[in-house]
Amino acid sequence: MRLPKEFYLQSAETLAPLLLGKLICVQKGSEVFRYRITETECYQGEDDTACHAHKGKTPRTEIMYREGGYAYIYLCYGMHHLLNIVTGEKDVPQAVLIRGVEQFPGPGRATKAMGITKDWNGEDLCSSKRFWLEDDGTLLQYQTGKRIGIDYAEPKDRERPWRFFTTI
Repeated sequence: MRLPKEFYLQSAETLAPLLLGKLICVQKGSEVFRYRITETECYQGEDDTACHAHKGKTPRTEIMYREGGYAYIYLCYGMHHLLNIVTGEKDVPQAVLIRGVEQFPGPGRATKAMGITKDWNGEDLCSSKRFWLEDDGTLLQYQTGKRIGIDYAEPKDRERPWRFFTTI
């Protein structure tokens, strides 16, 4: 079942572990391919120095200021498209980075395997015919840890246990 709008209106911190086990569904021609989420990280708005929205609204981060349920996709290091799910209320910028799916660990590898590019930035996950998220009832055990690759952030933000990953 496609995830409803209400699911995405929760905070990134609440939603990040709930996304584990959910399916990213990608329409490729006449087939739908499903990828189970195995790792996430949350980014909590302008007070989180690791969050892209930390310095306020820009053309790049405008999507993070929408209400939850949109895809925020950006190019990292000029070569990896990274998929984030915008969460929460309008004008409260936050998102969950999809760090991995089954068989494709790492955010760049995951989006490459799924065929997701920056062209899909801003896609409404509640109505998109290209890709969306589903819940098949699978619950996965998980652990938490520090987020990866945010050395630029303030120490308090580097230490937050906002990375969620499956243990099986």
